[in-house]
Amino acid sequence: MNEAELGAVLDHDTAVDRVESGAVPEWAQRHFENFRASVTGERDGEPFPCFFGKASVEEGRPLYAFVESTTHPDALFSLRDALLEYLDTFRDHGDRVSFAVFFRPPERPLDEAGWHERFWHVLQFLHVEDPEPWPADIPTDPDDPYWEFCFGGEPIFPTARAPFYETRQSRYCPVGLEVTFQPRAIFEGVTGDTDAGERARDRIRERLEDYDGACPHADLGDWGEDHEWPQYLLSEDESEAPEMCPLQVTADVTTGRA
Repeated sequence: MNEAELGAVLDHDTAVDRVESGAVPEWAQRHFENFRASVTGERDGEPFPCFFGKASVEEGRPLYAFVESTTHPDALFSLRDALLEYLDTFRDHGDRVSFAVFFRPPERPLDEAGWHERFWHVLQFLHVEDPEPWPADIPTDPDDPYWEFCFGGEPIFPTARAPFYETRQSRYCPVGLEVTFQPRAIFEGVTGDTDAGERARDRIRERLEDYDGACPHADLGDWGEDHEWPQYLLSEDESEAPEMCPLQVTADVTTGRA
């Protein structure tokens, strides 16, 4: 952790130090500063909807990585290694420690469909290069409401933000693709099947409506009741978003690739 090369896993203080000292590229500085400002700040007087995420960043708990590309194999292998390192250590860093990954923006602007393609390409690469088997208790069919993305033996909820949003400002990142990986384990005690989780969900959705100035997205739902994959990178224009889950689960998913 905290190695000098781009793509390494960084704790919060190290990320702040490298951004403020100019030790990372300009695009990485813009990504991190936008993330921190949007999650901890306000929009038209409304706080960021996810109060768990807001508190986590204010308290310096997340881990981070800056990745050079959404498509180049070398960059994606570095992401794979960083995500494995995060999954191996996140429980040692405290409660609800997420992993925020910032990708270098492409040279040419992308439309919404292009951003969906880039996001799912990243997840597909991680899946294909996953050294661990798919968890036995998680379905491999994305149409199953209990399906979710898995990597390193962990069920994960990856939340993405991107430049194409106009209405869903809570998902807007002007710099490029930003993905926060959240293992299901960090939601223990606050999932929708608990009283605390139901209260938290309702409060977040109320704040989401105030922050975005629009009703919560129709694809937002609860694990086990709704398809999870459309929630990772919410659509702004349904005609630009995939109709079926783009992730192709490979045949040797139960054995891993080590």
